[in-house]
Amino acid sequence: MFAKAFRVKSNTAIKGSDRRKLRTDVTSAFPTLGTDQVSMLIPGKEELNIVKLYAHKGDAVTVYMTGGNPILFELEKNLYPTVYTLWSYPDLLPTFTTWPLVLEKLVGGADLMLPGLVVPPAGLPQVQKGDLCAIALVGNRAPVAIGVAAMSTDEMLTSGLKGKGFSVLHTYQDHLWRSGDKSSPPSIAPLVLDPADLNEEKVDPTLQGDLRGLTLEGKEEENGEVHQACEEKSLSEAPEDTSTGVLSQDSTDSKPLQEQMDELLQQCFLHALKCRVKKTDLPLLTSTFLGNHMFSCCPEGRQLDIKKSSYKKLSKFLQHMQQEQIIQVKELSKGVESVVAVDWKHPRITSFIIPEPSPTSQTVQEGSREQPYHPPDIKPLYCVPASMTLLFQESGHKKGSMLEGSEVRTVIIDYAKKNELVDAHNKNLVKLDPILCDCILEKNEQHTVMKLPWDSLLTRCMEKLQPAYQVTFPGQEPIVKKGKICPIDITLAQRASNKKVTVVRNLEPYGLDPYSVAAILQQRCQASTTVTPASGAKDSLQVQIQGNQVHHLGWLLLEEYHLPRKHIQGLEKAPKPGKKK
Repeated sequence: MFAKAFRVKSNTAIKGSDRRKLRTDVTSAFPTLGTDQVSMLIPGKEELNIVKLYAHKGDAVTVYMTGGNPILFELEKNLYPTVYTLWSYPDLLPTFTTWPLVLEKLVGGADLMLPGLVVPPAGLPQVQKGDLCAIALVGNRAPVAIGVAAMSTDEMLTSGLKGKGFSVLHTYQDHLWRSGDKSSPPSIAPLVLDPADLNEEKVDPTLQGDLRGLTLEGKEEENGEVHQACEEKSLSEAPEDTSTGVLSQDSTDSKPLQEQMDELLQQCFLHALKCRVKKTDLPLLTSTFLGNHMFSCCPEGRQLDIKKSSYKKLSKFLQHMQQEQIIQVKELSKGVESVVAVDWKHPRITSFIIPEPSPTSQTVQEGSREQPYHPPDIKPLYCVPASMTLLFQESGHKKGSMLEGSEVRTVIIDYAKKNELVDAHNKNLVKLDPILCDCILEKNEQHTVMKLPWDSLLTRCMEKLQPAYQVTFPGQEPIVKKGKICPIDITLAQRASNKKVTVVRNLEPYGLDPYSVAAILQQRCQASTTVTPASGAKDSLQVQIQGNQVHHLGWLLLEEYHLPRKHIQGLEKAPKPGKKK
């Protein structure tokens, strides 16, 4: 809410009656605060100001400030504490924990997705959908953000910690925080529980074991329930088998966590290459290799988490495997790496003995081999160029700022009204001051066009801004790129043999693997398919299917993948009923 600059409407000292009412409202909103704590938060004699402001999206917000810091803000008659207040009362709200790297995204206006949560040994706090919650970082209990729970704790666990967890309202380092003394979060040690508290009576049974494995990587799921990465076998039940390289829980307990994860990572890597990846699968997206093959080779009761290994990133691990000449990795599409070759005769693969899976783990692996595709949310954005900076800087935007269409309209309308540019005799017209003239008029119009209708003014402004877009895949952070997103392009071509072929390109921006799409179409159309570099497009692949298969392709993209029709061009080329393909 405060990721961008806000506009202050008024700043006045609070009246005595309003101060007393505020204390009552705080006591009602936060019943865990004692009378003395409320008196300290809302002092009786110290200066306390009421600041009324408009957030960048137009929300009317009331902020209460004392001692130079915002302590509370009110939105739609609901009171919320700021991070300054939570640093003094860290237990005021149920607190969830995430990674330090996530903070930057939250400050930028992103919501907190459930895969970013870190689950403590005692489990997640119990909350209901709509409850106000605090967000802290690993290693420090001082909250850095507040948000509203998008689902209950039970629903979070049932979902396998996937999807949006919290709608974030305010963060450390946002513009509301900047209105204060800009102090940093204090260091508050995390709560340390007595081991006796972690027994079956006090801990949710779905959360027993090593819950630290549920972090940013994939989760193990079966019948909608989240299974934790833990094993409780004794040495007699699970002896170490050094000949297979299989890691039993007990054999690794004495090793550092990082070393355990390195060994598990290499085991899953070799297992996937030996059992799951075929030559016909290549080239294979590295993300697909991890998600569909390596994760499914993880032993039952273990949790593969690259961030806990010494490699930290999949790309670094695969680079290391490439140096050992086991695989070859190339960037076939811009920013997207693929495994293009595997040396199946490499000693590490040939000597690897496949661990025998339990019947349960076989069922889980078979069920989770293919993850269902969910289309991304695609939102057009507008980027402020250098030539438009003067027009947007009053609203707190600068060169390169990304705005939605509604935000652009708000900026233009506010600018015109603030500078009294609306024609007094015709409210539909806007007078052009020197800044508007320089921003939107052509050179030959500079001395001839003095006013413009609102719709023409807004249209011209939109046209002068640089296009951009935001792509958000379920459970992932938004990706913002400049330019316009290319639609999935379907064309028909005639080959030398006078046979028609269907060609589809631009699948990658929508999170679709061309090789997976080709495999599906080959099976459904009973026709040969090939994947080749797209002609005239750098770092992109195209799928070619024999015959006119636009109907099959349209059904796959629209009905099964649920992609919006506006992002697909060429569907009209489908054969008419009764017409030969």
